[in-house]
Amino acid sequence: MRKYQKGLDGFIELFLLAKDKKTSALILELFLTPEEIVDLERRFYIIKELLKNEKTQRQLAKDLQVSIAKITRGSNELKRINPKLLMYLKEQLVE
Repeated sequence: MRKYQKGLDGFIELFLLAKDKKTSALILELFLTPEEIVDLERRFYIIKELLKNEKTQRQLAKDLQVSIAKITRGSNELKRINPKLLMYLKEQLVE
């Protein structure tokens, strides 16, 4: 178990209790720095675009203005996740 697992669990529970997007956003702004929020936004788009599988990793890096290493990391993580989570992500994020 990670050193701060209970803290992460507590954060997740708090976040899930939020009843709307505004409250969720305020919770994220409290716990994350502006830079961390930007990183989260970028990671969201990286995963979303990788799931679409319409562009090369180099094109995604250029379009999203991130390093190819960030794209590769996202791609590698998608290869490691539970197949059910992968299916869920595709259902939720691929238009």
